[in-house]
Amino acid sequence: MFLTYLLMEFLEHKAGGAPERWLRGSGKIGPLVGGALGVLPQCGFSAAATSFYTGRMITTGTLIAVYLSTSDEMLPILISSGAPIPTILKLIGTKLAVGIGAGFTIDGITRLVWRGKKVEQEPGIEELCERENCDCGDRFVLSALKHTAYITIFLLLFTFALNIGIELVGEENIKTVVLNRPVLGSILSAIVGLIPNCASSVVLTSLFVDGVLSSGALLSGLMVNAGVGLAILFRNNRPVKDSLRVVAILFGISVACGILIDLTPLGAWIAM
Repeated sequence: MFLTYLLMEFLEHKAGGAPERWLRGSGKIGPLVGGALGVLPQCGFSAAATSFYTGRMITTGTLIAVYLSTSDEMLPILISSGAPIPTILKLIGTKLAVGIGAGFTIDGITRLVWRGKKVEQEPGIEELCERENCDCGDRFVLSALKHTAYITIFLLLFTFALNIGIELVGEENIKTVVLNRPVLGSILSAIVGLIPNCASSVVLTSLFVDGVLSSGALLSGLMVNAGVGLAILFRNNRPVKDSLRVVAILFGISVACGILIDLTPLGAWIAM
């Protein structure tokens, strides 16, 4: 896990803020750029996209594309758990395809219904990474160590609590409630994914690795999860009903995709 985070931090610092600049100047192809950049495991990227949206520098479709494709802690957890590379690529590819497709669809509908809004101000993004307790300075090795320690401690506590729960309830009973009920599993996972913290993606990915969550349920939770992006959206975006609209769209797409995946051969294909 540490080596994974170290590589992520190194690539992020070498990028020098280029992904944010590309997203900001993406224009009408914003959903494509946002979806592609969202899959990059970069600290605070969904938060940066949220700030651009609150300043009306990117469209709703671009923001949704970023949110849907962002996986937060999924990638390092899957890699450190020894998950098959094809499964990881299928999960990322599915999130990317859904994000880009949904983004362009939303922007197309928006252009037909609403007119563009004027940019009122340009928000600063200096404090974005601090919300994830992430050091975005030049000491990327220290930042990787801190992130690894944070996630490791959380995983230990979560695994301890999960094992107790499994012993009390029974592994088969848990799997029957979630894994064998595609609709319920996707809805419950999406609700967990709405938690504006990396903990939700850690929990969902861990449950998938343990065989408790199906592919569709995992994707429902991960697609609706945007790290701390949603927290920043509700803090800075006005009016509040616009933020609620974004969350409703995000939740609906995520649950619908999760259910569709579990009810079709796609679910088995992803898990292969």
